[in-house]
Amino acid sequence: MVEAYVPPVIITCIWAFIGIICPFFARGPNRGVTQCCIMLTAVTCWLFWLCCYLTQLNPLIGPKLSMNEIMIMAREWGNEIKDTMDVVA
Repeated sequence: MVEAYVPPVIITCIWAFIGIICPFFARGPNRGVTQCCIMLTAVTCWLFWLCCYLTQLNPLIGPKLSMNEIMIMAREWGNEIKDTMDVVA
């Protein structure tokens, strides 16, 4: 299984390459603007990816399940709940 630090390192290396190396290949009369746009794009894309990755890594809010859904899941997964009660959705 892949270690937890591998995906962030790989994605960071990819975006670092795009933001640091790729601006040197910019050509044209507006070279400075193109370089700045490439660097800003790399930084914002990496930051967006990092926020999404960290949010999924440790979610703060879980799914909201009704008691009926919990009972169905328990039955389907083989964890029959012994105490039955009337469930009103």
